[in-house]
Amino acid sequence: MPIKSNRLTAEEYEQNFSDIHPPFDSRESALVEANRCLFCYDAPCTKSCPTEINIPKFIKQISTDNVKGSAHTIFVSNIMGAGCSRVCPVEKLCEGSCVYNLMEETPIPIARLQRYATEQALEKKWKLFDRKPSTGKKVAVVGAGPAGLSCAHVLSREGVDVTIYEKESKGGGLMTYGIAAYKVTPEFCEEEVKYITSVGGINLKYDHELGKDITLTQLQKDYDAVYLGFGVGLARQLNIPGEELEGVVDAIRFIYDLRSGSYDNIPVGDKVVVIGMGMTAIDAATQAKRLGAKEVTLAYRRTQEEMPCTETELNIAKLDGCRIIWLAAPAMIKGENGKVTQLVCNLMQLGEPDASGRRSPVESGEQFILEADMVIKAAGQIPFEDLVSSSQLQHANGKITAQKNGSTNIRGVFAGGDCVNGGKEVVDAVQAGKIGAKAILEYMNVL
Repeated sequence: MPIKSNRLTAEEYEQNFSDIHPPFDSRESALVEANRCLFCYDAPCTKSCPTEINIPKFIKQISTDNVKGSAHTIFVSNIMGAGCSRVCPVEKLCEGSCVYNLMEETPIPIARLQRYATEQALEKKWKLFDRKPSTGKKVAVVGAGPAGLSCAHVLSREGVDVTIYEKESKGGGLMTYGIAAYKVTPEFCEEEVKYITSVGGINLKYDHELGKDITLTQLQKDYDAVYLGFGVGLARQLNIPGEELEGVVDAIRFIYDLRSGSYDNIPVGDKVVVIGMGMTAIDAATQAKRLGAKEVTLAYRRTQEEMPCTETELNIAKLDGCRIIWLAAPAMIKGENGKVTQLVCNLMQLGEPDASGRRSPVESGEQFILEADMVIKAAGQIPFEDLVSSSQLQHANGKITAQKNGSTNIRGVFAGGDCVNGGKEVVDAVQAGKIGAKAILEYMNVL
């Protein structure tokens, strides 16, 4: 059957894309969990949070019904705390470090408690920060994603006037355009962006792309400093025969289209194969299934031990009925009349560890065939190398070379987030924005 859209009813789409991690249904439920917390001294959960949220403190505040104070404690460390409470891989960060794990008991549901406090702040529009008087300094931020928004918020609080240039028509970056719809809706992301910028002093200019509508040279002339937080977003190509066939799509575009339109307009095949095993691959696979695909298979060239996604994410895919094939690397895509019909895979075996510490897959000499009418490529993302090179920035294969404080080889230009680290978690980008903002304030002698 050809790839088509509008496979399900409106009710089925709504059910399939409803909140996968529902919040607490009552204040009492939140208080019960908050009161389980041991409020550890030198808490391991805080140590494992990239933004260093004082987790015992915000949970203690919830337990004493000081929800507004709890939200402030979260936002002062992570202004995107509401979004992160939905998308953070907490099982390998704060919740994975909870001491209850050592007792073989259920860890404190830190993410749900964080969501409980922060979403009330958004819904009730609590004003938790006062902006200092204007310093007269101006900073340009490129990218309205987690790094850019975090940097802008810290700068604005200190009285700096910030202009954010964003190539898309909405802010939020990865949160808005690159994460499964059942984790965060576009509407929620828009609400979060509005809340962050409500501090004042932040001007958002959408549909302004670096290298096209604006240049780094011009920004340097017009502003006292520049912060680059434009992320990554180019899909890594497979470089195998048949990649040009109709029905072969990249996961970034697939998720982008899903986030930008209505579910019934997104084409999906009957037999879908997703190549990769990162978070993006899982999101693409689960959403393909929820769009109405009859069979979805995830093919990964290593084993479960080496997979980049978390166990929780893998279980979501399994519960959705996705099939997993380990030690399978794409070799060729076959088709008829210009359309995908099969994916030929090499059966792999693991050799010696590579630079990342994971064992490198090598071909076993055997092949097998997967029937498919849609192949989604989720084999990673690559930086915007041409853009970075044209800006005279030092880089490593497109990843901007920056110091720990975010400073680059160009004086007054700072960078952080995925355009520097190559693609990590949202929470890492938020922290990079905070660090970059502090360095900019010191550079401009504001602090």
